[in-house]
Amino acid sequence: MNIQPLLLFLHIAGAVLWVGGMFFAYVCLRPVAAELLEPPQRLRLWRGVFRRFFAWVWGAVLLMAASGLLLLAAVGFRAAPPGWHLMTASGLLMIALFVYVATGPYAALGRAVDGADWKAAGAALNRIRQVVGVNLALGFLTVAFATLGRH
Repeated sequence: MNIQPLLLFLHIAGAVLWVGGMFFAYVCLRPVAAELLEPPQRLRLWRGVFRRFFAWVWGAVLLMAASGLLLLAAVGFRAAPPGWHLMTASGLLMIALFVYVATGPYAALGRAVDGADWKAAGAALNRIRQVVGVNLALGFLTVAFATLGRH
């Protein structure tokens, strides 16, 4: 049985969830939340949004790592197209940035919101925003490596 189509679907679905979620949060939700909500409400909102989104991203990361390794193993590392190697490298960088955000600034955001320290919460949210912006750009670059590097 050929499971490569299923692995490819799972890999792409994980990427769509992660990169699409970052795009929505960064480009759509962030400006509206900043415009309409005072800092305490906005910071509580982001904490809740990240709690839900990051749970899905952890799953997507595991799914993409597993499916990507299986797809790469089926072809062989040496025989894989150059775009796959670039995709792997940029994907690993994205994962590292996500782990940093989830364990650093997001954890700081949660502590600050719990303590009603809105200045510290705002600083943590700003750091998250910066890293998510970089990761969003890397996400689009990774998609380019995966698709444009195949032909």
